[in-house]
Amino acid sequence: MISQLSPRRLRIAIDGRTGAGKTSFGHELAAALRKLGRSTLRASLDDFKHPWRDACERGYDRVTGEEYYRNAYDFRSAVDLLLVPAGPSGSGEVVLCAHDPLTGVDHRATYVTAPDDAVLVVDSVFALRLEYDAYWDFRIWLEVEPEVAVARGIERDLDAEDIDEATRVRRDRYGPAEEIYIAEVRPIAKSDLIIDNNDYSRPKIVPSVSD
Repeated sequence: MISQLSPRRLRIAIDGRTGAGKTSFGHELAAALRKLGRSTLRASLDDFKHPWRDACERGYDRVTGEEYYRNAYDFRSAVDLLLVPAGPSGSGEVVLCAHDPLTGVDHRATYVTAPDDAVLVVDSVFALRLEYDAYWDFRIWLEVEPEVAVARGIERDLDAEDIDEATRVRRDRYGPAEEIYIAEVRPIAKSDLIIDNNDYSRPKIVPSVSD
């Protein structure tokens, strides 16, 4: 369906709660598109956040759910360096990472060239917020139950954090931020395709979901 939208460049959003499986789904979607002969690019809006030192220098909060949602993401860089140039009438000179989320290293001068038929597949929580929404050519929402998302997120982060810290971050930061986003933006209603991803091994296209 996506490959037939247009032979020109396309920008695909994969949205959903933290732990919904967005990154893995994005990799699989890009691989499937390549099998159909389309060039692909992969990106995550997690690589278009303000670095932590920026929050410290400017004195804003990125720790609580409310302020993480309001302050963490660098909308201008994502639009100017990724979404606009990757569009059908864009320059094709695309930055796939603004700041490394772990080190804070600035990569905004590192460009790749998107072929004229390239499909940019971008995964991110909050992908359909107003700052980005007009730039997508197709929007996918991965639907998972909140408790499933929390359990997956904690399991994923145990390599880097102990269980108490992984649980606290989801309880105090990510979970509240996602609830604000869902209430304000209503991303399910904006999505072109909804996929039930509660079971990784059996994802299902959902004909309709109550918002």
